[in-house]
Amino acid sequence: MANFTAADVKKLRELTGAGMMDCKKALDEAEGNVEKAVEIVRVKGLKGVAKRESRTTSNGAVVSVIADDNTSGVIVELKCETDFVAKGDKFVTVADALAAHVAKTAPADIEALMASEIESGKTVQAFVDEANATLGEKIVVDRFAQFADGFVFAYMHRTAADLPPQVGVLVELDKENAEVAKDVAQHIAAFAPKFLSRDEIPADVVDNERRVAEATAREEGKPEAALPKIVEGRVTGFFKESVLLDQPFAKDNKKTVQKILDEAGVTLKRFSRIRVGA
Repeated sequence: MANFTAADVKKLRELTGAGMMDCKKALDEAEGNVEKAVEIVRVKGLKGVAKRESRTTSNGAVVSVIADDNTSGVIVELKCETDFVAKGDKFVTVADALAAHVAKTAPADIEALMASEIESGKTVQAFVDEANATLGEKIVVDRFAQFADGFVFAYMHRTAADLPPQVGVLVELDKENAEVAKDVAQHIAAFAPKFLSRDEIPADVVDNERRVAEATAREEGKPEAALPKIVEGRVTGFFKESVLLDQPFAKDNKKTVQKILDEAGVTLKRFSRIRVGA
């Protein structure tokens, strides 16, 4: 039995986040050398990462970083297997570190993010792998959004009081208006539009909606002469459901989101909505 103290076990747990028995075994194998024990814990933990690759990650958190002057901001989704891990301080600390890194480095995509260096000599991929080992679950950086060309605002929504935010919305206006930015972001969180405007919808998607609407109307036995009007009405309904600017505004459904923006004299340049696991 190697010679180590309870203080050594405590230190190793703080450094690695591993369980007490795992720390004792590592210290025993390392003959009481804490630095070597850290390496042993990480190596053994990282071996378990591969075994966790096939597991599903439907829990997690969305975190944000917004510049003090609201000229830029990011939201990042970090997923895990269980809500038990998601609500833990260590998991949220990892998510916050990743969001801060994205805000600082502005990676082009997930691949670039994972390959970037978050600490001296350590890539984001290695950083996440260490989180896998420490937390004992599959941890995945799935999506992120970053805006830096206007007035940027983030709204974070909790679906349960004991969990970190599960829905994050990032909006970018052409000029400062915190009240409208918040109202529109909350609307997006609730109604989950897929597109900002009709112009963003691919033509084949609209064409398919028209085909489905016409086929449905014919199946319902609607008169031939009435089909064009019925089809256009149903396509308009699709726009109201999917297009943010066409949606009735959450706080005043007699007005569209476009109308609210027009009255405030601002333009919504873009938005991103992330819901954990969706």
